[in-house]
Amino acid sequence: MELSDIEADLTSVLYTEEQIHDKIAEVARQVEADYAGREPLLVGVLKGAVMVMADFSRELKLAASMDWMAVSSYGSGTKSSGVVRILKDLDSDLHGRDVIIVEDIIDSGLTLSWLLENLQKRGAASVEIFALFRKPAAAKVAVDVRYVGFEIPNDFVIGYGLDYDEKYRNLRGVGVLAPHVYS
Repeated sequence: MELSDIEADLTSVLYTEEQIHDKIAEVARQVEADYAGREPLLVGVLKGAVMVMADFSRELKLAASMDWMAVSSYGSGTKSSGVVRILKDLDSDLHGRDVIIVEDIIDSGLTLSWLLENLQKRGAASVEIFALFRKPAAAKVAVDVRYVGFEIPNDFVIGYGLDYDEKYRNLRGVGVLAPHVYS
């Protein structure tokens, strides 16, 4: 789905598909340099990170394993509940592995802070984070994020894996959802 297909549902367009792909390629080059000679385990956080994980993993020019975890602190609304639940756990043993958590967005940081601590306790050699989007104004806890694609305003954004009530994930770019859609 193109941004132009839902113009009435958006107040603005933040990033096009091309801008997103350029940023993912830039981050991939950083990861390749940082992990030269190693095979990191990419841990995608479902459901939002599916698009980021697919494009990021294909862009990498080094061997990388992939696994998925589903954690949730959202209901059907637009605000984080702050309570983290594991909906799907990893299949991989993390002991001694270099792990890169791949996230679509960091809002409050509460879920990611919990996830980072959880994966570190599992014996990973290292755990770093790649988040395509981060909302600094929404942060409730500080999370050390090594790789950040874009810092964005504290608006409700959709597209490229980001949803509102399970809609708009397949949008090729990212835009700000108009309040009339969720009010």
